This record gives sequence, structure tokens and C-alpha cells, in this order.
Amino acid sequence: MGRILLEAIVVLVGLIIATVMGHFITIRILKRLSFKEKTGLKRAGEIIGYLERILVYVAVMVGSYELVGFALASKSIARFEELKKREFAEYFLVGTLTSTLSALITGILARMVLEIIP
Repeated sequence: MGRILLEAIVVLVGLIIATVMGHFITIRILKRLSFKEKTGLKRAGEIIGYLERILVYVAVMVGSYELVGFALASKSIARFEELKKREFAEYFLVGTLTSTLSALITGILARMVLEIIP
């Protein structure tokens, strides 16, 4: 198998793990919290989470960590008024940090794997 094909497979598998597994990890952690208030469009938070993890993973893969800050800032600006409620702010922060961390770790591991490919 050629090096380029192997690298592409590593990047794509990492992207799938970052987005899909990151989603399940985040949902599992958030379900442990007692926050039940639903706001906004149906499933919008889920879609935003997927997009966030894709952006963070891509940022790590290209070495542009400023994009991670952009993703976090964008979410915070969009939820600014709601973040004044402590319970929502804590729920939001747990979800955002879990989601971001899962994509960061996956991206870092994928980069490490890419470095050892002969």
C-alpha cells in the first residue's frame, strides 16, 4: 500500500473517530448531568458539535490551533445571553470541552501515527 493512500486512510479514520466517537462520548457525559432545558432548533446542538469536532480535528491536522480558539469563541458568542444562566453555562462548558478534547486528542494521535508511517 502506498504511503499517500495509508496517510489518507489514517486521516479519514481519525476524522470519523473524532466526529462520531466524540459525539457518543460527549452525549454520554452530558446525560450524567441533570440539565434538561432544551432551547433552539431541534438537533442543532448535535450538528454544531459535529462541525466543531471536524473543525478542531482539521485544525490539529494542519497545525492551525488558532482555529480551535475560533470554534470555541464562535459558540460562546452565539450562546452569550444563555451563558448568563449558571446551570446552562456549566452544561455548555462540559459539552464544549468534552467535544473539543475528543477531537484534539484524536487529531494529535493521528498526527503521531502519520509521523511513524515509513
